[in-house]
Amino acid sequence: MDYPRIEKAVKEILIAIGEDPDRDGLVETPARVARMYGEICSGIAEDPTSHIDKAFDVDHDEIIIVRDISFYSICEHHLIPFFGKAHVGYLPQPGSKITGLSKLARLVDGYSRRPQVQERLTMQVASAIQEKLDSLGTIVVLEAEHLCMSMRGIKKAGASTITSSVCGIFREDPAARAEAMNLILRKS
Repeated sequence: MDYPRIEKAVKEILIAIGEDPDRDGLVETPARVARMYGEICSGIAEDPTSHIDKAFDVDHDEIIIVRDISFYSICEHHLIPFFGKAHVGYLPQPGSKITGLSKLARLVDGYSRRPQVQERLTMQVASAIQEKLDSLGTIVVLEAEHLCMSMRGIKKAGASTITSSVCGIFREDPAARAEAMNLILRKS
């Protein structure tokens, strides 16, 4: 991450919008913004799939779902945040290993911490689980609010975007997909 370059660019933006980057409240803003971008774009420098390399021999062959994984990202079109909840599930192969539950959340974080679109983020998480865990099926549902839609343009605060990506048995078998969706949507 090139922090000095980000700071310089932020200073230029402040000047371009008619602000004085040397006034008291803005003097440290370029450095703060640079650190923020370093944090929220940290996924660029990692391979998110490495989080699900760790697996356990548990002999579980039913659906595993982690719901309500908080995430945030930045829209690659406007560099404004979008944030929400990810629901991630997979059906392991009989006799195969499973990954740790926190690893699924780390996978979501790794892909979300970079300039993104929600549709791609959803597919990346599902594809990674399907391929790395060799699961019988994978389902990922993301619900998010996009500030590029809430605070600018159409200005529809609270509007929520839902995307899904399904692989394997959840794509091929409507009953399996319905069971997984029911578990995701259940509010208990």
